[in-house]
Amino acid sequence: MSDYVRESGSIEAGREQPDFSYPWAAAPDIIRSHQKDAYFQSVLLGRLEAVIRSLYGSRTAHNWTAEARTFTELLYLSLTTFVGNRTLGEEYTDVVQVEHDTHRLPSLFRRSGYILSSVILPYALTRFLPAFRRRLRAKLESTLRKEHTRRRSSPSLSKQPASKTFHLQEYILKHLDAITSPSAAYALSLAVFYFSGAYYSLSKRAFGLRYVFTRKLTDSDQRVGYEVLGILLALQMAVQGYLHVQDTWRNVQTTNLPSNAAGLAGGSAVIDGGVEIDTDATISAPLLFETHHGTDPAAQQAHISKITNTPQPRPHRYDLHDEQVMQWIDGKQQRKCTLCLEPMKDPSVTTCGHVFCWTCVTDWLREQPMCPLCRQSALVQHVLPLRG
Repeated sequence: MSDYVRESGSIEAGREQPDFSYPWAAAPDIIRSHQKDAYFQSVLLGRLEAVIRSLYGSRTAHNWTAEARTFTELLYLSLTTFVGNRTLGEEYTDVVQVEHDTHRLPSLFRRSGYILSSVILPYALTRFLPAFRRRLRAKLESTLRKEHTRRRSSPSLSKQPASKTFHLQEYILKHLDAITSPSAAYALSLAVFYFSGAYYSLSKRAFGLRYVFTRKLTDSDQRVGYEVLGILLALQMAVQGYLHVQDTWRNVQTTNLPSNAAGLAGGSAVIDGGVEIDTDATISAPLLFETHHGTDPAAQQAHISKITNTPQPRPHRYDLHDEQVMQWIDGKQQRKCTLCLEPMKDPSVTTCGHVFCWTCVTDWLREQPMCPLCRQSALVQHVLPLRG
């Protein structure tokens, strides 16, 4: 029973019917099923975005991309899995979803739990995690800044190694995004899937949903898997883990040095104007500079760029706020970008002939490779900036 799901035949007219054994679906078939479902979901998403664009405009459609994608996935799974039917991808690969422990078709509870955990939960995390990270980062920065100030003001404390709590807070602050991201859990689950061929997603693993074939395999049929991909993914995680531990240990050793021996590694530095700033990279304290250039913003920006050894932000080469720029583009409406609804900055044209801001159109095409207006196929590398 570990390798097959069996359906026992019934005894009819004094004669026992044979047993039928269905093998578990292999990893390639499960992945193909999910890819097919993703394709049909993208088709639905395109139709929904077209409706939103026609009713509310391109800008609203762009801002509602995450909500539209979540609604599309929820609608697709509600019309298939929730009502007890197979998805189009499952029909395409001849697989059926069953409960791993009972070998029966999934109950309504498991189907509902799978849909909510695979669609609603990721969307909620994308909305909750950024705000949570900002609050936690601000709290840790404030605590560490106070600790740095206290250690610098007391010579006896500055010569003692930092406490374990201090190291832990620094570690959490430095790796806050990675710690609060579910990417590691997804990667580990995917590696296990490559080895076992079961539970392609965490949601299916949580609710015990697996796939079986609807046809009986013969002895000549070979079942292949993706064990090689599992080995490569496991090696990648092992190397990344080793480098992470090595880097963390090096930072701990550096922080444990007394401030008078560690120099810039453990405390502060004096920059131009006699201003002392923290050199700890984990604390994003604001830099305070004494300006000697009056109130000229350009001069102050150049002075800060020189001190911090960072390049100044490049201004827009062509800004259509200025009516003297690209006078051959007539009319205020034609000089506005249909995505940001502002006068275009660095106007750029797609292969279909529509013009947008360079930043607006490239950001759009990275999300979906099609023109925001006519929906023709367009790629970032084919966008041409206008000159003159």
